Amino acid sequence: MEFESKYEVSRVATFIRTHGFKRVALQFPDELLKESTGVVRALRKELQSCGESCNNIGLYVMADTTYGSCCVDEVGALHINADCVIHYGHTCLSPTSKLPAFFVFGKAPINASNCAKHLCNYALSSKKPVLVLFGLEYGHAIHDIIEASTSETTRDKLHFADAMSQSMKPTKTSDVNGDCDDASQKTYSIGGLRWSLEQGLSMEDYSLFWIGPDNSAFANVVLTFNDCEIVRYDVTENLLLTDTSQQRRILKRRYYLVEKAKDAGIVGILVGTLGVAGYLSMIHQIKEMVTKAGKKAYTFVMGKPNPSKLANFPECDVFIYISCSQTALLDSKEFLAPVITPFEAILAFNRGSKWTGKYVMQFQDLVASTPVGVENSGEEEEARFSFLQGGYIEDHDLQDINKEDEDGPLALMKMTQTALQERGKDHKTMVKKGSTKSGVDFFASRAFQGLDINNNSNAPEPFILGRSGKASGYNHETSEH
Repeated sequence: MEFESKYEVSRVATFIRTHGFKRVALQFPDELLKESTGVVRALRKELQSCGESCNNIGLYVMADTTYGSCCVDEVGALHINADCVIHYGHTCLSPTSKLPAFFVFGKAPINASNCAKHLCNYALSSKKPVLVLFGLEYGHAIHDIIEASTSETTRDKLHFADAMSQSMKPTKTSDVNGDCDDASQKTYSIGGLRWSLEQGLSMEDYSLFWIGPDNSAFANVVLTFNDCEIVRYDVTENLLLTDTSQQRRILKRRYYLVEKAKDAGIVGILVGTLGVAGYLSMIHQIKEMVTKAGKKAYTFVMGKPNPSKLANFPECDVFIYISCSQTALLDSKEFLAPVITPFEAILAFNRGSKWTGKYVMQFQDLVASTPVGVENSGEEEEARFSFLQGGYIEDHDLQDINKEDEDGPLALMKMTQTALQERGKDHKTMVKKGSTKSGVDFFASRAFQGLDINNNSNAPEPFILGRSGKASGYNHETSEH
């Protein structure tokens, strides 16, 4: 019974039977793949007990997902014409675009009494109200933690987030909400959790208490609410950890990548999802913004990115990774070019954008709330200062804007401005030119461009015999003793 309870076999069977699904895809992450046969066996037994109408239901196990295992793999499910997806294990609960889904979070072990003790002690020592967030795999124990931690002294200081519904219907792009769903009611959602703030308070007025491991979900919370005091209860060690400096240090690294992306001439857009609602709108918006910023954009669909894959495109100075919030932060130290998020791309390529400290992880929040592109005004055409190169840089496309429409005096004035900014050939140039315009220019500047085939001669080339023998001593080589 513990196995059936952990994987919620009865609830999954009810979901399938209620909606009349006939082809069901069961998605498992790599760490739970060994449990898939037991889950299928138990689920098949439960469905057969419901009657003959459930005997013809097809169950298909999916592994090695196209992108991150936390997202619903709609691409793999559509290959088998599945009616729905049952997702097992850790999930980001990103909205799907085509198929309904049911999520089984699992039930990770936790010492509820010990967690409640640390929570009460922290609430009493904190001067702010405490908002409790948790990994979805610990949602089964939240009721016990609430009962054990609620007392007269902590009742008004503790606020618990609620887990979203385990069932999900396909979402249209226009229906996708952001982290703050309603500005008037201050309702927030992140990583499958939802909560409302008290009237007159903001997130900065709360201290955050996270229950769970130091994983991508926790990093998402730290970056999104970086102005809040955050502590983490380590379930494995039964300890309360207050040092989140390592996670906050990520912000400094991300700001450096933003400055590096500003100097890029060729931008690669990495498609990190084909199922999360709103990804197509985000791709079009990013591509339009990059083009208007005077850069060349290329779109790549390659599954899970790694250094070897991206090394095949050395002409790209930076990559923009469009994926769910929990897989968007790639550690690109081993990559030839940095990999940034859509939010960082907007900061880099929208002139005048400033980083206020707020960090947005979900690209759905940027689809309709961020202005696209760069206006071709006189101010925008001015050279920008690069902190990394220590000088002013002119982007290629921005240098050529409206040249045909300029009259004589205006053209002369711009030539004079350029002459004043640039020094002679014997001196260093104050204004640097941007990098390569496109992949064609990059290829033309390469020292090696492939085999040099002489197309001018139609005569066949003679055959040449190669070497024979072993590498330690070919037949034509004379051995010296």
